[in-house]
Amino acid sequence: MVNFQERVLSYPQYCKQFSCGESLITIFNCPPEARLMKNKFSDLFSRENYIFFVLEGKKVWHTAHGSYEIKEGDCVLVRKGACILEQFFDIGFCLVLFFIPDEFICETLKSRSTPIYKTSEKYAPVIRLETTESLQSFFVSMYAYFSGTTTPDKSLLELKFRELILNIVDNKNNVQALSYFSSLLSEPQAVSLERTMNDNYCFNLSLEQYATLSNRSLSAFKRDFQKQFHSTPGKWLLEKRLEHARLLLQHQGKTVAEAAFESGFQNVSHFSRSFKTRFGDSPTAVKQETGPESKTSGLHSKARVLSS
Repeated sequence: MVNFQERVLSYPQYCKQFSCGESLITIFNCPPEARLMKNKFSDLFSRENYIFFVLEGKKVWHTAHGSYEIKEGDCVLVRKGACILEQFFDIGFCLVLFFIPDEFICETLKSRSTPIYKTSEKYAPVIRLETTESLQSFFVSMYAYFSGTTTPDKSLLELKFRELILNIVDNKNNVQALSYFSSLLSEPQAVSLERTMNDNYCFNLSLEQYATLSNRSLSAFKRDFQKQFHSTPGKWLLEKRLEHARLLLQHQGKTVAEAAFESGFQNVSHFSRSFKTRFGDSPTAVKQETGPESKTSGLHSKARVLSS
């Protein structure tokens, strides 16, 4: 999968970039013609959370838990992990983007004079933030730095990152963001590992990337995974993906290629062999039991490439 942060940073001619340290990076991206992702659908992976405000255009983030259309005026927190980005080349896409690691978020929240407002609200991989007047003013102030000719001092940039986080948590209407931030402060490692895997199992990530998302070394990830799931990551992922694919075939009218793609398989032949070994029937047979194939559109146009 494409490392989102590395891909964006590799195009300095299209993105004005400021950073303080290796993790805190803010970007203004508004290329008139160029597109950082050349395909309509791009598999993205980010080891950091990212927050952005859309000045122009729209894109769709496809995740294991649903799809999210983000358009002009939206402010969004995307949790670290994987997704499929759908692009629209007939319109531009202009945004202010911040990559922020868990550690910095926690450090900022702990520095507050009052504890964070806790909520038990469930949170999605893509979290919409209420675009208040104060939050809009923050992004306007950032635009002034991007349009200038000098680079802000790193200490000032760090303050801007803290201002962004504190602005979000000061608004109690951002219940999903507050819930996610609370989990970063208090969630047990076992719960964090389970959430990471359930959020990202249907994406073709390496074990090293799963380890990074769960804030572990590869060896610690394998050890903790065995303790938590009583299985190896490879066996667990295969079982989870096959079960997901069967649901897609039986209940959502997906084609075999779509089910393979949306379950993390990169090759239809491998998927079909694994499916038949696990369930005794081929994906095609299971599909035929549910009636004629549904029409495909949008995200699933990419899936057809797998069968070619």
